[in-house]
Formats: sequence, structure tokens, C-alpha cells
Amino acid sequence: MKRLLTFLKGQPTILIGLLLLIALILMAVLAPWVGTLDPTALNPVKRTQGPSADFWFGTDLLGRDVYSRVVYGARVSLIVGFSVAIFSTLIGTVIGLAAGFTKWVDAIVMRIMDGFMSIPTILLAIALIAVTSPSMKNVIVAITIAEVPRVVRLIRGLVLTLREQPYVEAAVASGASTMRIIAKHIFPNTVAALTVQATYICGVAILAEASLSFIGAGVPPATPSWGNIMAEGRALWQIKPYLIAFPALFLSITILAINMLGDGLRDAIDPRMTRRSGE
Repeated sequence: MKRLLTFLKGQPTILIGLLLLIALILMAVLAPWVGTLDPTALNPVKRTQGPSADFWFGTDLLGRDVYSRVVYGARVSLIVGFSVAIFSTLIGTVIGLAAGFTKWVDAIVMRIMDGFMSIPTILLAIALIAVTSPSMKNVIVAITIAEVPRVVRLIRGLVLTLREQPYVEAAVASGASTMRIIAKHIFPNTVAALTVQATYICGVAILAEASLSFIGAGVPPATPSWGNIMAEGRALWQIKPYLIAFPALFLSITILAINMLGDGLRDAIDPRMTRRSGE
């Protein structure tokens, strides 16, 4: 614990990003206690009221408490972001390692990945959700499929570079198996790049979910999410800007925290970055 605290003191970017992310995670986990009211409770008599002591972030068109909906909306964004980052990183790493080490796999897989990458993430996600139905699970699957090719290209490029290194050639000459070479010499040298890519994917996934929900192709309207809240408030944003401002603020803070954490970890883990900063 002492080493961890010392490390964090020397990495202010990681510390700030980590603290912000922990606060957001706690808010999402403790939503039933942090939120003041039921986020789905309708109260037409008190609709479109501005921020006050009773309704900290005001109320929406149906009289629902915007603060409670923003708090519960953090659950959707974080679940989607973390799930997509984990699944796409794991799947992309396995495929990328196989493509980097096997020529015939590379020839087939990379053409498929190029085809997926030619389609913007949002459009691909919309197309995939259109053939299923709007739900959190389908949103996660759709965005994961859209992000896997980027991880594959990253890992495949690293493998093509790393397998030419002298220590890898020495391992091959010594008769080490392919799995041992990958596990001991290749994969550990991809962790820094994967860390940055995973944080980038997490931020992209959160933005993609908010965008899909904003246009009605994400989670169901009854589920509080930052994209849904902004979509419902866009009709009155000129006279009731708080309907969009508060969820947009939390969305921005979340992505900022994830990006700060990823950039800090990259600088701390990648020895080349450390050497360059010390020169």
C-alpha cells in the first residue's frame, strides 16, 4: 500500500483520473442511496422546474427528478464502457496475436478487419442494433464488434515488430514453443499499448452509447441514461438548458477521468516514454 501511495504521488495525472473515476463508480453503485427520488417516478404537476432545494438538477418534461436520473445514468455508461473495453481488448488481442504470427490467418483476418474499420463505429452499431432490438446487452455487443478491429490492428502491428527483435529470434532458435514466446516475450510488451487502447475504447464506448441513446437506438427510453436524458431535453434546451447541461457535464467528466487515467498509465508503464521524458 505504501508503494502504491508513493507511486500515485509521483503520477498526478493518474491520481486525479483515478479519484474522479472512483467517485463516479461509487455514485453508480450507491445510486439507490445517492439519488434522492425514483428516477422513473412521474410528477406532471412539477414538470420542467428549475434547480432547487427539492430538485437539485430540476425536473424534466414528465416531472421526473433530473438529478436522480443522472445518478442512475452513470450505471449504464460505466457498464457499457467497461464491458466494451474488456471484451474488445480480450477478443482483439487473441485475434491480433494469431494474425501476427500466422501468415494465412493474417491474410484472411486483416481483410475482414479492414472491412469493419471502413464503417464508422456509430453506423455499424446502428446497423447491428437495427436487426435486433434496443437494449444494454445489444449496445455492448454492437460497440464491441465495431471496436475489435482497432485492437486487432494494434496488436498485429506490435507482433510484427516484436517478433523481429533479437530476444525473440533467440527464443525461436532455442526451440521455445510459439505459445511460450507469445506469453513470455510478446504479450508483456503489448500491455502498455493495450492499456492506452482500452481506455480509449472505454471512452469511445461511453460516447457511442450516449449517441445511440440520444437518437433512440440505444438503451430503452424507460432506462435512465445520459443520452436518453439529453434526448428528452433537447426540445427545451434553449429555455431549459439544465436538461442537457447536467448529463453532458457528467458525461464529459467521465471521459476526462478515463483519458487522464489512460495517459498517466501509458507514461508510467512504457519505459520508452520514461526514457524520453528524462532526456
